[in-house]
Amino acid sequence: MENQQAIGVFDSGVGGTSIWQEIVTQLPFENTIYLADSKYAPYGTRSSDEIISLSIKNTERLIDLGSKIIVVACNTATTNAIDYLRTHYDIPFIGIEPAIKPAALQSITKSIGILATKGTLNSNLFHSTMDKYAQDVNVLEVIGEGLVPLIEANQLESEELKTLLTSYVELMLDAGIDHLVLGCSHYPFLIPQLKKILPTHVKIIDSGLAVAKQTETVLSLNGNLKIEGIGSHMLYSNKDVGVLESFVSRFRESELKNNTVNIRYLDF
Repeated sequence: MENQQAIGVFDSGVGGTSIWQEIVTQLPFENTIYLADSKYAPYGTRSSDEIISLSIKNTERLIDLGSKIIVVACNTATTNAIDYLRTHYDIPFIGIEPAIKPAALQSITKSIGILATKGTLNSNLFHSTMDKYAQDVNVLEVIGEGLVPLIEANQLESEELKTLLTSYVELMLDAGIDHLVLGCSHYPFLIPQLKKILPTHVKIIDSGLAVAKQTETVLSLNGNLKIEGIGSHMLYSNKDVGVLESFVSRFRESELKNNTVNIRYLDF
């Protein structure tokens, strides 16, 4: 049966495991396949054509591996490639984009910050979302230059990362923000560091839970929701399996005790 197939997820590296974790928590019976395209990270500095080409590569591999739906767990890939993917492949796609709408609606100071990659901030989808939801809000866009490579290298506690992150946050605090939107699926792993830097009144917003709920909705509407059994999870990296393992290990130990989890190298 098709509902025994997997939810396919891809990202430019390990960052999308933040989205994967939300999906697994929200849909505990589902099987998943995750592709960490770390060999080509970061996507945010690449051209739109390159991002589309990489997204095609990942999509076709996930289809070959038995995916029934594909979650593009990368803001840059969503904003640059998801329209192309939806046009050329007969499979549902769930995208991820910066949560501008809730931040703009909830802001008291009418000033919000968006930390994202250059590829996301320059995309047409990002600008159309901004035009739709943030016309009456001061939005400070900051490119998180250098953050993704440090996260991919598992340098979450490094002084280099702390210094970079502090410099980006200070730019936004100077503008009086009360909401910080994380516009890259790698960035939720920075939340512990961000909480040390940000004043308590600044709310951090990411898109993980919303993506998981939308995935559930689409599967249910298509009659492909797996509602019983034990989930099986295959995670692949085309670069450093050890880094992927480190990002998944704590979640696996606390939340996936009854599920099968395999992490392997795959050339894709």
